[in-house]
Amino acid sequence: MSTKDFIEKDYYKVLGVPKDATEAEIKKAYRKLAREFHPDANKGNAKAEERFKEISEANDVLGDPKKRKEYDDARALFGSGGFRPGPGAGGGSFNFDLGDLFGGQGAGGQQAGGFGGGLGDVFGGLFNRGGAGTTRTQPRRGQDIESEVTLSFTEAIEGATVPLRMSSQAPCKACSGTGDKNGTPRVCPTCVGTGQVARGSGGGFSLTDPCPDCKGRGLIAEEPCEICKGSGRAKSSRTMQVRIPAGVSDGQRIRLRGKGAPGERGGPAGDLYVVVHVGAHPVFGRKGDNLTVTVPVTYPEAALGGEVRVPTLGGPPVTLKLPPGTPNGRTMRARGKGAVRKDGTRGDLLVTVEVSVPKDVSGKARDALEAYREATADDDPRAELFQAAKGA
Repeated sequence: MSTKDFIEKDYYKVLGVPKDATEAEIKKAYRKLAREFHPDANKGNAKAEERFKEISEANDVLGDPKKRKEYDDARALFGSGGFRPGPGAGGGSFNFDLGDLFGGQGAGGQQAGGFGGGLGDVFGGLFNRGGAGTTRTQPRRGQDIESEVTLSFTEAIEGATVPLRMSSQAPCKACSGTGDKNGTPRVCPTCVGTGQVARGSGGGFSLTDPCPDCKGRGLIAEEPCEICKGSGRAKSSRTMQVRIPAGVSDGQRIRLRGKGAPGERGGPAGDLYVVVHVGAHPVFGRKGDNLTVTVPVTYPEAALGGEVRVPTLGGPPVTLKLPPGTPNGRTMRARGKGAVRKDGTRGDLLVTVEVSVPKDVSGKARDALEAYREATADDDPRAELFQAAKGA
């Protein structure tokens, strides 16, 4: 916004006060209007936000005696419709862009307007920007929150909705997020409402940092709220029902957009990050998208083959065909009985066979084993082992 734009604005009209209004009257009018048009009370209302900016800008000038005098002097000199020609200038009227007069030369080599340092010196203290820049209070995004949740093994595989109690910074209820006890903060004079200040880094470049006076808010409380100490934010606790997607693994960090701390001045909410801890299961294990289970089989089943029923997680058992001569430790696959993948499909159930050896054998079972041992006496399973060891 140019300096001309600032002069042409009638700040008295913006606040609805006469030109001879006292400081108390200006302050009272500003508080009333700021409370009515504050962004936190008019979320999503762009017109109200723009009106609040105008009100804050007007108060920033008229609420400061020095700036108010400079503003009044400038309007008395130039009026609200442009530069006023002096006597003898002719019947025509003409307007100048005041930006052309800053430091410019007038007729005869004199500084325009007769001010030794150019008109920029007249308004430097008023706008504190050299005529460029705007007073804006930008919306601020809410903070991200991190929480933890512990799920059972089955909940992690199938998904679950769990309650989460979280503490975060939210707009202070006592002051409606303004930071001011009366709900009428003023624009920060240091950053002029932008929430940022520039600092040189050498080489003609500059960087921006959060304003140290308003902590990046762009507003300063005249009477700080006793609850939030002028920050506009206070600790808030809430319980949310959070849906944990199916197939999460232990230690996984889930991002839930927009579920974090509320924003400020109409800004978006932050994100919620949930770290998941998964408990163990007495039967099933997990390997990536696959579930694992160990199933005991008898020696005759392993030797002769057969059908084996295998349990699944949360579903009916499946039957696997065991081929004859199945060795101990062999793994078979039951497709589609594992964990849920991101695309909605499921992994597999990996079934490891464990040959069960009875501790006590008696009666007919013992007689059968003795007969089997005699029948296979010539089949030494260790013969190849010794042969290999001898030849090595």
